[in-house]
Amino acid sequence: MHLIPIPALTDNYIWLVHDEEGQAIVIDPGEASVVEQTLHNGHLTLTAILLTHHHHDHIGGVAELVSKHSVPVYGPDDERITETTIRVHDGDMISLAGPCLEFEVLAIPGHTLSHIAYAGNELLLCGDTLFSLGCGRLFEGSPAQMLTSLDRLATLPHESMVCAAHEYTEANGRFAQLIDPHNRALQERMREVLTLRQAHRPSLPVSLANELATNPFLRVDSPAVTDWYRVQHDGASGDRTSRFAALRSAKDLFRG
Repeated sequence: MHLIPIPALTDNYIWLVHDEEGQAIVIDPGEASVVEQTLHNGHLTLTAILLTHHHHDHIGGVAELVSKHSVPVYGPDDERITETTIRVHDGDMISLAGPCLEFEVLAIPGHTLSHIAYAGNELLLCGDTLFSLGCGRLFEGSPAQMLTSLDRLATLPHESMVCAAHEYTEANGRFAQLIDPHNRALQERMREVLTLRQAHRPSLPVSLANELATNPFLRVDSPAVTDWYRVQHDGASGDRTSRFAALRSAKDLFRG
């Protein structure tokens, strides 16, 4: 299998997976033209579209793509996504014939209430819930919901490759370094990210194992996050949901 992050719009990635026979799926195509160009350049045939949530930068290219390619569109059970032909739910298994792939559907509310991820084949297609060194904003869900979703993703096989939908890693990393300044794995990840971005290369995918070692939003129980929270809250350690909520609020205000 071959995995391609297609840059789209301002900072999105549309993920494309294809096999040696040129059969391809795309995940969250917010823009059709870049998908069409990638298919053309690689002599690939589109066989399915997978969607994680309803935001326009993730579904904006679907209508144009299905007008040219008669393919199924998998997505959450959300009436705001009108192009979906197969609505999927938590725990469903999706089996694709070409490319030969199988994914488990995971409900991961927080960024939106109907957000889902697709996990399998050592891939984690997580939309806007988990970013490298960060997580998504809470547009519809609560901190408790988002933390539960991240906890769930953290239990997946650590070799899973995190295929997040935005190139936010460098900015996320600057915030993470404020929270966890002595984390050597984070320092190494940031050196890697800066090298990649200076070469105009994606910082993704990245292993879940790396994220578990570096991403403060997956590390709310770590001494570093607890110590940071205590400084912000007059020595109180708080519960894990409070620590997560404080992290997310601080990131919302971060300009670094």
